[in-house]
This record gives sequence, C-alpha cells and structure tokens, in this order.
Amino acid sequence: MQELYIKVESANPVEIFGINNSHIHLLKTFFPKLQLIARGSTLKVMGEAEELQSFEKKFARLVEHFNKYNHLSETDIEHLMAVNGEPSENGESKTSDVLVFGTHGRQVRPRTPNQFEMVAKAKTCDLLFAIGPAGTGKTYTAVALAVQALKEKRIRRIILTRPAVEAGENLGFLPGDLKEKLDPYLQPLYDALQDMIPGDALAKYMEKGVIQIAPLAFMRGRTLDNAYVILDEAQNATESQMKMFLTRMGKSAKFIITGDMTQIDLPRNQRSGLVHALRLLKPISDIGIVMLDAQDVIRHKLVKKILSAYDKAEAEKESKSKKNPDA
Repeated sequence: MQELYIKVESANPVEIFGINNSHIHLLKTFFPKLQLIARGSTLKVMGEAEELQSFEKKFARLVEHFNKYNHLSETDIEHLMAVNGEPSENGESKTSDVLVFGTHGRQVRPRTPNQFEMVAKAKTCDLLFAIGPAGTGKTYTAVALAVQALKEKRIRRIILTRPAVEAGENLGFLPGDLKEKLDPYLQPLYDALQDMIPGDALAKYMEKGVIQIAPLAFMRGRTLDNAYVILDEAQNATESQMKMFLTRMGKSAKFIITGDMTQIDLPRNQRSGLVHALRLLKPISDIGIVMLDAQDVIRHKLVKKILSAYDKAEAEKESKSKKNPDA
C-alpha cells in the first residue's frame, strides 16, 4: 500500500473537503478501495498506485473547478468524478456571456445592452471609457472583466484606483492613518472584488500584490504592464492627473476608465480630466467609449426614478438659464 499527500493551498480547505468533510465522504463512494484522511489543509490518501494516480487527477479537477467558479457542490463532484466529467457550472447550462463565477457560485455577467457593449469593446480596445450615472454597473462590469482576465492568466495583476476627492466630507478630519483615511474612498472596489473572489484568496492576492487598490496619486512614476487597470470615479481626476494616468500604460495592459459626469466633486477652479480626455481622445479609433444611461441601472427600481427626476430638474434649470442669462 502506498501513500499520497495532497495539500490544498489555493483555496480554503473547508470549501474543498466540505463541512465536516462531507465532500471527502462522497469521494470515498467513488474510490472505495482507497483510505482518505483529511487533516487541516492536507489530504492523506492510501491505496494501490494505479488507484492513487486516478484519484490524484480527479481531485485536481475538483480544485481547478473551485478556483474557476468559486463553488463546489456535491452535484459538481458527481459530474467531475465521471469518466469524462466536466464542470457543471453549478448545475446551470453553460453560457458564453458569464464573465466570472463569483463567491458561492454566483454568475457575474453583463445584464444590459450597454454592459454587453462594454464587454465587447474591452476585447478589442486596450483603452476603454465607460461613462454613466450611479448604479449602471460600469465599475462592477469593469472589475469582472479584470478578474476574468486574471483567472484566465491573460494578465498578471489587477490595479484599481480612484481619486481621493472629498464629496462634502473633509479628508483631514477623518480618524486614523493615511490608509484608514483613504479606505472609505476605495470601499466600492473592495465590495466588487469580494463578490467575485473568496475572502481567503482575495487576501492572498492582495498580500502578494497581484491585486492592488490605491489612490490615483500613488500611480505617478509607475509603468503598468501585463495588468488590468481600472480608474474609477474618473470625473474627479484633474486634467494633469488624467494625463499622468493615461501615460502609465505599458505593453500588454488593459485600461478601463469609469466615471459619472453628473457627480464632479472637484473645486470650481479645477476642470475634470475626464471631460477633457473624452473631448481630446474621442477621434482616436482604437479607444473605446461606452455611454451608459438610466436604462442600465440595476440597483433598486427607485434609482431610475431618482435619476430621471434629477435629469428633469437639471434640464429645467438649463432652460431657465438660457431664457434669463442675467438671472
């Protein structure tokens, strides 16, 4: 009798072994001649060499499935243990529009025509602008595209950045050190990542620098290569910051810039770098631009109505201003 030791390093062992080793008990039904003992993150397997070899290959399928889809159910195991078993994608039919299988097997995919356009243009354009109001999924879709590229090993790292611009709050009066002051500005990026990558794996990625989240000012002097780089809330970047960011682009890099023209929080004497960049770069055919609108809002149904009310009020304000320029 020979022994085989398999250490689970790329995932939480509980996700692979199952709660109370339920997945291990299921595996025993497919390999009754083997003895399986799970301790910590290591699985000890004892049996004949041929059986061990077969088990090792099929167990690798389980780990690969979890790393790809962030989910491993008993149904998945049954499919994968079949002779020609393939990932079952959580029991659902396979579709080409799924970007990422998020935590608990959740399918992350584009859901509106403009989100589909974002995905299509991201395939052909190394630089993409996605512009639209809050709730249109521009940032979420951009992060999903980046996570997909990382999982498919098309890039080596993901870099997410935002301008640390105050929106009614005073940054200097927030408690804590610099990181603690800046984290609230970057929280939406953390939220999107946590939907798509299990906590343990995300922590490892961030510890190793595979995924980096930083304020825009920290991008100065860097060359961003073999990376998916997302500049979020770009309407709050100044013209000089936008130029600095765009010129960080290295070979084999993908840049997505997201922003909302209606929520510029810069001081009145500073112009938005996003507005300037769109006007300046629009004629360049290799640069993609997607304009999202209220029809793309995928938050609570009231958000569409709120945006519509604000748009109406803004239109009325502009109309009065044209009629009474001195008012």
